[in-house]
Amino acid sequence: MNFPQELNYTADHEWIKIEADGTAIVGITDFAQHELGDIVYVDINTVGQTLSKGEVFGSVEAVKTVSDLFMPIDGEVLEVNTEIEKSPELVNTDPYEKGWIVKVKPADAGSNDDLLSREAYTELIGQ
Repeated sequence: MNFPQELNYTADHEWIKIEADGTAIVGITDFAQHELGDIVYVDINTVGQTLSKGEVFGSVEAVKTVSDLFMPIDGEVLEVNTEIEKSPELVNTDPYEKGWIVKVKPADAGSNDDLLSREAYTELIGQ
């Protein structure tokens, strides 16, 4: 499985990348998509809402299950990846690039301080 070094991770299996402009991109990890199986639908209805870390911002529906998505940081959901609305399987085939889920405006610059490094995340999942 692939876990890019430059990303941060959560115990709920989301990843987060802070862009140069301060915007955060959020998706689910390769481990999560593998555990879920074939993803058939991504439901995000929180665009424009400011959510706290740990709050549900949407869900991912796979053939056999539905899983909630949790905010990795405090912030406002700015945008949903429209490509996954048309092709949800991108979350399976390319979870870190084309399969990202939302863009978030972090509430503060230090809000990602307690996220997991690649090493800590792979230890958590036993990889």
